[in-house]
Amino acid sequence: MLQLEPYAGALGALVTGIDLTVPVNDVLFQELNNALLQYEVLFFRHQPISPQNHADLAGLFGPPQLHQAYPHVENFPQITILENDEATPSKIEMWHTDMTFRKYPPQGAILHGVVIPEKGGDTLFASMSAAYEGLSGKMQEFLCGLTAIHDFTFGFRESLDEPGGRDRLAQMVIDNPPVEHPVIRTHPLSGKKGLFVNSLFTSRIKDMTEKESRMLLDFLFDHAQKSEYPCRFRWQPDSVAFWDNRITQHKPVNDYWPQHRRMQRITIDGDEPY
Repeated sequence: MLQLEPYAGALGALVTGIDLTVPVNDVLFQELNNALLQYEVLFFRHQPISPQNHADLAGLFGPPQLHQAYPHVENFPQITILENDEATPSKIEMWHTDMTFRKYPPQGAILHGVVIPEKGGDTLFASMSAAYEGLSGKMQEFLCGLTAIHDFTFGFRESLDEPGGRDRLAQMVIDNPPVEHPVIRTHPLSGKKGLFVNSLFTSRIKDMTEKESRMLLDFLFDHAQKSEYPCRFRWQPDSVAFWDNRITQHKPVNDYWPQHRRMQRITIDGDEPY
């Protein structure tokens, strides 16, 4: 049976009583799913999972989404490698929800810490249900009627501007035209409402002037990172984080350069936000 230790006030639980290197039975799967719905992000320590273990665990929750902008583990195209060192510093430094530039963004992601810096390299997670609840009733009502544009080219503009970037990411640009999502999303299983805009991929609010859109998005981005809503996870080798992408945002803390950091991630297919 799982043991769950709440990690912070708004979200997060440290999970013990499970070995992710062996198959997860139906009872443990249901406990994991319920815990994820309640805590929004789950953390595990001392889990030396293999790529096959990683794929098997993620597969219990749904098929993977591939991300062609990053390399993958050999023979496991669903396992994205996120690796940085002295020669390749991290480029992602903003709060975001993964891959909202897709019509069907991932429902969640499982991240395995393979090589961890001696110091630094934490990840911040924030509850977007808590962020929604922290708004006034009038603001909640106003936002529930709005739609936002999410754009791959907006989020990957730095990569696209690099030498050869347009050619390398040409197919991703073709496959991912801008999409529309509600500013406030209803979680399909828990029924929670959550803020569903993020500074990396949300380019504007539909049917607003550029100035109106920018002012509102700046307010919401600032609100989402208020100190009441996040938690900070300190990685150790073979730690695992499993977050519900439908109701959270996250941000890497890039304070470890030029140390080496290698993470391996699977994103799990999701549904259309409503």
